[in-house]
Amino acid sequence: MISFIKNLALEAGMICLEGQKHLTTHDLEFKSAKDIVTEIDKKVEAFLAKAILARYPDHGMLGEEYGAIQTKSGFRWIIDPIDGTTSFVHRLPFYSISIALEKEGEMVLGVVYAPALGQLFYAEKGKGAFMDGTPIHVSGTGELDKAVMATGFACLRAGWQNNNLPIFKEIVPKLRDIRRFGSAALDLCYTALGSLDGFWEMNLNIYDIAAGTVILKEAGGVITDFTGAQQFPQKGIAAANKKLHNELIRILAKYSAAS
Repeated sequence: MISFIKNLALEAGMICLEGQKHLTTHDLEFKSAKDIVTEIDKKVEAFLAKAILARYPDHGMLGEEYGAIQTKSGFRWIIDPIDGTTSFVHRLPFYSISIALEKEGEMVLGVVYAPALGQLFYAEKGKGAFMDGTPIHVSGTGELDKAVMATGFACLRAGWQNNNLPIFKEIVPKLRDIRRFGSAALDLCYTALGSLDGFWEMNLNIYDIAAGTVILKEAGGVITDFTGAQQFPQKGIAAANKKLHNELIRILAKYSAAS
């Protein structure tokens, strides 16, 4: 199954790379004033859904662009065809294809592919996490002042009044540095890789983080909501290595009502 999904992600990546060459303003739609979707998003999701359902016709599916297919099988595929569409449109490399499998409510498989970077992340429950065939693990960083973290601002794009800016203002001075990639799936994968030490964000959807969650956990990371519970992404998302996670939660918990 994992080989099948990895190959599908690679094929979907070719659709992205080729489609991006010919992308024009006529290919853009706006879900809201700042939330973009392209014809390529739709094309990739349709390609993935068709291929997966042809092989697993009794499985359910949730995609960002076309919504849900409900079944009683206990299996559900969760797809974000292009996580980081703004980067994709602006020809920046930090976008990804995210595919996860949920079994009886638990994420058990995740594949995230960044076509412009040529990076393929994947994991199955209990089998470890990998990038391009090499096992990956979260960092061993234990102090905030030695940590590099990432965040995002989906909450601002959605117009939230209680948003990430106060949290950003409090956390960033405590860190070595901050990065902003624009794809939550990649933020989780880079945390799994140990390139980042942690990641937090508000106002994400399950398809943004489903595959990355599996990869991060299998790399030894911890992922919770802002209070340390499991109501993510509804109540915010906080991901880090085990040493830093408690430090991150101590700060985020007081903002949990806003998330």
